[in-house]
Amino acid sequence: MTRTSRQVNLASRPNGAPVRENFAVVEAEVSAPGEGDIVVANRFMSVDPYMRGRMNDVRSYIPPFQIGQPLDGGAVGEVIESNSPDIAVGDHVVHGLGWREIAVLPAAHAQPAAQVEGVSLSANLGVLGMPGMTAYAGLVEVASFQEGDAVFVSGAAGAVGSLVGQLAKKKGASLVVGSAGTDAKVAWLTEELGFDAAFNYKNGSVGKQLGSAAPDGIDVYFDNVGGDHLQAAIHALKPHGRVALCGAISMYNNTEPAPGPNNLTLAIGKRLNLRGFIVSDHAHMRGDFVREVGGWLADGTITAQETVMQGIDSAAEAFIGLLDGANTGKMVVEL
Repeated sequence: MTRTSRQVNLASRPNGAPVRENFAVVEAEVSAPGEGDIVVANRFMSVDPYMRGRMNDVRSYIPPFQIGQPLDGGAVGEVIESNSPDIAVGDHVVHGLGWREIAVLPAAHAQPAAQVEGVSLSANLGVLGMPGMTAYAGLVEVASFQEGDAVFVSGAAGAVGSLVGQLAKKKGASLVVGSAGTDAKVAWLTEELGFDAAFNYKNGSVGKQLGSAAPDGIDVYFDNVGGDHLQAAIHALKPHGRVALCGAISMYNNTEPAPGPNNLTLAIGKRLNLRGFIVSDHAHMRGDFVREVGGWLADGTITAQETVMQGIDSAAEAFIGLLDGANTGKMVVEL
């Protein structure tokens, strides 16, 4: 039986902010599964900020997308055919061939989906998936969080940032401050997620607003934004402060190099630790992550919100909206 599936190809490379014309939804024949392969009907696919860098034809820690070929990324779905003794038809798995309705891949490249009662399968792409692991590893291992630390999180209403703040509170932070791009998101952070303070970075100087929210300074900065947020954090960090450099979404659509913080010399006297990281380097933490975060998610002490778009035709819109801050929590596409 020959199957077909719709998929999203990269039609052209963006120049600045991506536009709808950079993407093409096409119907393609699904390849026959080989020995050890599985066929997965994707139920949800993820859009994530790192994908913007892969749309540029530049060398990075992960290869760029190719024009005329399907994009890829996190997805979770149901196995509809299996040539593997390890995965059965009907199982739900997480894998890396999103941006298409049906995926064929080696069973070894998939992992069983985590299932928490009352929690959507899509959580495997957010709070229980790569963004959740990013938050956990970045705070606990990269930033060496300690009980009593004062923490600032930029992009705090996104999939990663919203969990970082909640984890910090659960683990005994003395203060958790977040930044976001709308007043509604700021209210969500403080009223629902338990952040001690939050501010709308569009309402004034990031440095001044951070200074008001954390007048005694911060010990940890979890950076999802870069730019003026990183500069403000360097100023606010106490001696021996730590920075987990996760992302710099404020710069992803730039067509010219952006100037870096002009106060980096403060890192010398303050003895700051600024450390970039990639979540795949911290896979050894997954057991602790699933046990802790899964438990808190199940008992309701951690909240995970999603912005859900419908259908593969909305995938490009979802990604464009993500870069523009249209999401609260994790942005996913239901297929």
